[in-house]
Amino acid sequence: MTDNKTPKSPTRREFFKTAGLGAAAGVAAGLVSEPAPAQAADAAPQSQGYRETDHVKRYYELSKF
Repeated sequence: MTDNKTPKSPTRREFFKTAGLGAAAGVAAGLVSEPAPAQAADAAPQSQGYRETDHVKRYYELSKF
């Protein structure tokens, strides 16, 4: 009898099964750790929107054909 002590490499089917489980666990962890949208909206600074400053007005004036 021979004792083969070398580790057996995983088969293709075992590899994809393990990869699929790992991906599902990663998605589940991402969903659990994200803050709620209401909390994220409160934490984000409010944008002041578009402002037409002097240099923007000058560009508009020079770009007229």
